[in-house]
Amino acid sequence: MPKPKKKASRKKTARRGGGRRKPSSVQAHYEEWSPGTSTGGIVSQAKLAEEEQEEWSPEPTEEEQKASVTDAAAEALAASETAVEKTEKAQAEPTGDSSESDAPAKRKKKSAKPKKVKSEDKPEEKTEEKNLPLGETIRISELQAMSIADLNVKAKEMGIENFGTMRKQEVIFAILKKNAQRRGSLFAEGVLEVLPEGFGFLRSQAFNYLPCPEDVYVSPSQIRRFDLQTGDVITGQIRPPKDKEKFFALLKVEAVGHEHPDKAKEKTHFDNLTPLFPEQRFLLETDPKEYSTRVLDLISPVGRGTRGLIVAPPRTGKTVLLQNLAKAILANAKDCYLIILLIDERPEEVTDMERTCAPAEVIASTFDEPPERHVQVAEMVIEKARRMVEHGKDVVILLDSITRLARAYNTVQPHSGKILSGGVDANALHKPKRFFGAARNIEHGGSLTIMATALVDTGSRMDEVIFEEFKGTGNMEVHLDRSLVDRRIFPSINVEKSGTRKEELLYHPDEHGRIVVLRRALTGVPPVESMELLLGKLQNCESNIEFLLSMAAK
Repeated sequence: MPKPKKKASRKKTARRGGGRRKPSSVQAHYEEWSPGTSTGGIVSQAKLAEEEQEEWSPEPTEEEQKASVTDAAAEALAASETAVEKTEKAQAEPTGDSSESDAPAKRKKKSAKPKKVKSEDKPEEKTEEKNLPLGETIRISELQAMSIADLNVKAKEMGIENFGTMRKQEVIFAILKKNAQRRGSLFAEGVLEVLPEGFGFLRSQAFNYLPCPEDVYVSPSQIRRFDLQTGDVITGQIRPPKDKEKFFALLKVEAVGHEHPDKAKEKTHFDNLTPLFPEQRFLLETDPKEYSTRVLDLISPVGRGTRGLIVAPPRTGKTVLLQNLAKAILANAKDCYLIILLIDERPEEVTDMERTCAPAEVIASTFDEPPERHVQVAEMVIEKARRMVEHGKDVVILLDSITRLARAYNTVQPHSGKILSGGVDANALHKPKRFFGAARNIEHGGSLTIMATALVDTGSRMDEVIFEEFKGTGNMEVHLDRSLVDRRIFPSINVEKSGTRKEELLYHPDEHGRIVVLRRALTGVPPVESMELLLGKLQNCESNIEFLLSMAAK
């Protein structure tokens, strides 16, 4: 065994250098085992105090080492138990005296108290809000009808920053949110789209029912309470989005289909309504110089609830014919609601239709949109029309064209493995037929009229198959002839191929007799000669009545 003097000198040099003796493995074990941060700290502090007060002694024997280890373990265990008891007493008696180890925790609690600064700041914010001018009653539809220049002026008046870099939808959203901060009232009107998750949104007509920031969220409870369906026109008061919300929310349903919500519950579902043949005719004659609508009145009358098909080769004037139909319906049937649906058309034609056929509702999905967009727009329009018919209203839809709509459904529809000629899936035409088949005259009021164009002679086998599928499904057909267009004869209507089923229900008996005479006179005559003959007679008469009276009755 080494001499104790040498060890004492080593220990003294270690203490002079500021070093500390490394604790034994048992001490380290108890320091790590001791529960809680405060208890472990107390154990370590006790051991350090023992080391500082410890005097030098010669190296013990093995028996003495074992005894010292057991004594140290017992002391550490007793110290930990006393520390745990002290912490439990301190937790049980927070108002009593506490040890120095609990002081930092209390200081932390005391330091966490001065959060009252926020409550002191709140009155200042409230006073600032009170100083703001009161908001006004704003309807989202009015903002959507405004131009971007007018919206920028309004945003500047309300103190909105960076409005020049925003899109139209973003400017509208900022105006609505600013008005809500000023405690203004917000009202919205839109067409409900119920999603598969159970909730819905109010889509805007101004954006062709495309999802936009100012869409209004409708909760599932409101949908169940008022028995709302996709296509319902809902009017109500809304609130701005709260924290972590993105959309405005519907607070109160004030009207469903422009009627009281309780009355709207009593409506009959569209599929349960009784369809009838059209019995009331649309008078399409407006201007004596507008021969296309005058010819339609004589050859193929259109009634309320007609399911009409305009068969048109390319560049035969189908768009112009639809515009003239829209003008005539707006002028002579002001009680009807007119919707013009343009699918896969050119953007300039959409603008021309909006300006020519105002105030009709023009909904469009241009050719640069994906097929899913075409399908969504068409379904929103037909569901809106169905809900309006359930409320007893007369609705007219002018669709251009049903061929391109069927193409979009063929692209979106999952393939069933059964392919028809031309690449048409066997199940792809079910939904376009459901769209076209919704046109009907309803018993006890209400009607849905659909006039759709079908493309032929395009060089596509798919278009021919689609036309053959829809051929014969309507109760009225108008055929446009390419030979008449080559001669620059408008309207280019083939008189012999065009006609209406049950036309005797739409005409007066005397009027119908004279039209039968006209039909007999034009039967067997080539399309060019028959249209030239008919136009020559119409040019000499100011109205169709004058023309028919000049003919002998049957």
